[in-house]
Order: sequence, then C-alpha cells, then structure tokens
Amino acid sequence: MNAMAWRTWADQMTTGLALVDAGLQLKWINPALAERLELGTRSAVGQSLGPWLGDPDGLARAGRSLAEQRPQHWRAVTLVTASGREITADISLQPFDDGLLLEVHALAEPASMSSPLSATLRGFAHEVKNPLAGLRGAAQLLQRRVGSEDLQALAGLIIDEADRLGALANRLLHHDGAAQLGPVNIHQLLERLTDLLQAEPTPPQLRHDYDPSVPDLLGDADRLQQVLLNLTRNALEAGAHTLTLRTRVEHGLRMGERVLRMALRVDVIDDGPGVPVQLRDTLFQPLVSGRADGSGLGLALSREIAHEHGGELRCTSRPGETVFSLYLPLERTHD
Repeated sequence: MNAMAWRTWADQMTTGLALVDAGLQLKWINPALAERLELGTRSAVGQSLGPWLGDPDGLARAGRSLAEQRPQHWRAVTLVTASGREITADISLQPFDDGLLLEVHALAEPASMSSPLSATLRGFAHEVKNPLAGLRGAAQLLQRRVGSEDLQALAGLIIDEADRLGALANRLLHHDGAAQLGPVNIHQLLERLTDLLQAEPTPPQLRHDYDPSVPDLLGDADRLQQVLLNLTRNALEAGAHTLTLRTRVEHGLRMGERVLRMALRVDVIDDGPGVPVQLRDTLFQPLVSGRADGSGLGLALSREIAHEHGGELRCTSRPGETVFSLYLPLERTHD
C-alpha cells in the first residue's frame, strides 16, 4: 500500500490516528482524532504535540520513544481538547518514517456503541455483496441436487453464512454501520464457530471449556461472530493444530480508568508457534501482519469491534500457547 492509499484508508478509520515529525509537531491527523480533539485537520498541521497532553512529561516521553526508535503504550492518558475539555485515552506510539505514528483510543463511556465501523469496512461490504449472492445461489443448487444429508447440511451452512454476511453488509451500507444491539448468547456463537471450523478441508482439533453460568450480553451478534472467526483464522494460518474455546465471567475488571463490575472473557487458545517477538507491541495496529500475504487488518478491526462494544481485545503468547482474550461488559444487561 503506497503512502497516498494508506492515508486515504487512515482518513476513514474511526480510530484516532496522527503523524508527528522529528520535532514532535503534527504532520497529519485523521478526521476521527481531529473531531475528538476539536481541531481542524488542516489547521492542526504544524502544531506541537505538547498542548494535547495533560501530563507535562508527555512530550519528553514521546521524545524518548522517537530517539530510541521504540514503541510505547500509554494507558489512561489525559488529553486536552482545543476548548480545554479533558478526555482520557490509551495511546500507542510507533516510530514511523522520521517521526511517530500515534494511535488514540478514547476511554469515554461506551457511546461508541452507536458509532460506525470504518468506511473501509463499508467499502468492503459493497464489494462482497455480488460474490455472496453467487455463492448463496450455488449452495442452494448443491443442496437440492445432492442426496447425502451431510452434504445438504454443509450446503445449508454455506447458505446461512452467506445470509449472515449479506445482512451485515446491508446494515453497514444502508444504516451507516450502526451496531444492531440485542441479547447475545456467546455459547451459541461459539458453537456456530465450531460448525464452520469443522467444515474446513482439514479441521483443527477443537476443545471447549465453557462456563455455563455466563449470561447473555448486549451486543451485535454478527460483528462478534466476525471477531471470533478472525481470531481462529489467524491461529490456523499461523500454524495451530488445536484450538481451545473458553468462556469465563470476571468481576472487577479494570479497563484503563474504568472498572467493570462484571465482564465476559472469551479466550481463543492455540498451540501454534506464538506471536513473533518483534510484532507483540504493535500486534493490533493497522497493517501489521506476521505473514507475507497478510493484510494486517483482521486484528485491528477485531479490536475496533471490541471497543465498539465497550470491551477490549488482549493477547498473551509464548511458543505452543497463544491466548487472545475478548473482554465484553455484562453489566449493561444486569444493572
């Protein structure tokens, strides 16, 4: 992806992004972050990073990241908008060209539940509608012509998935991407995921470790299903042979400055080689991939969906055991 294409893509992201130069002055800011900081995307260029940061040491810390060419991750940082309003955010700083790339995730109350996913995803939704229709039609013909009940069931699985993705595409295109919230039984999503994985030509070995006391959560089932698919696909493409799907309820979970009274944790555990050390600090950033043919969008979008639900996506990894943990609040439905 060339610089112009990257910037066009980044301009459409709902995640706040900015580039600062070697003097820690703004070279570029995307509309999402400009709106959050009450700045103009053009008038902000040339401004120092310092006035944003409520922490007087913030500019020096950013300078160290640049001088040492090392990524930094700041938790629960206070940012000051142009009007003087304070907001709290997690910030990732990544050396980029001769400056830094900043990725900013505001930790305000989850009003982001109503915000759209990136326009990039909506564009992708538009492009896949016609292939999905063709896929569904072919599966319908197969379902009618094959005599085996197992093959008919597999064709039905293809039809159901095409319908799910088609409905998701329609919502992204015609309802401005707003999440469709409703009660979600996470174990039903995981069983659906199991059916999809077992339909693979070489299915992985699957283990289930469910907490039966997990209540329904409030969320968008299709988007959460997509997160689970992304996590398992990544694991299989990285060389995993065994996947464990685990659910737990956690109490008093800290997310930045927030503490969730009750949260769901969904773990996708694989026995693959582990996340390369050089990628661990930047794993969830856009365009970061451990594979030559990887787009580097799957995990970034998955984390965006987690944030959209007021949750988080985290990872721990060592050779032979990588755990991606999706955290989702449960208290919305149990206050």
